[in-house]
Amino acid sequence: MIRKNPSGDLPVVAESAFVDPTAIICGKVIVGENVFIGPYAVIRADEVNAEGGMDPIIIGDNSNIQDGVVIHSKSGAKVEIGENTSIAHRSIVHGPCKVGARVFIGFNSVLFNCEVGEGSVVRHNSVVEGVVVPENFHIPSTSNIRKESDLASIKPVRADASSFSEDVAQTNVRLVQGYKKIQNEL
Repeated sequence: MIRKNPSGDLPVVAESAFVDPTAIICGKVIVGENVFIGPYAVIRADEVNAEGGMDPIIIGDNSNIQDGVVIHSKSGAKVEIGENTSIAHRSIVHGPCKVGARVFIGFNSVLFNCEVGEGSVVRHNSVVEGVVVPENFHIPSTSNIRKESDLASIKPVRADASSFSEDVAQTNVRLVQGYKKIQNEL
């Protein structure tokens, strides 16, 4: 469902994107080319800052927002998801937040008030809050990253993790094309 927020902002969704009919996209949201937004995802840009303004939530080209993902922002802060990025099932991205290009965010992970550098992988059930994750980092499953010193033990992304992320992104671009072909069938 595509709908306005109380400020009157309506999402802008590229024609080549696929939004599942059960997903909700509300307000000042920009969805790029070939984006897949899965069942029951909620992307909501509706809160304003102290001055009454709001930055957008931007989903970059060829990215995928999988089933049950929630993307929202506190007090109108910007959320940006880079190109060719995968946000896996039931994750939460709460702004202010910036997720770089070619990033994989694993199942049930939570990102808040942080930046995740290009090419990084945040594995399943992890929390990243209040830090800047450099490019090409691999955060293991169930990690709790809340301060810069938590990053000291993190190693660069392994080639197998990086190729997995790229495969997930490409698989979802193919899903967009398939769902677009059948979207008007009963």
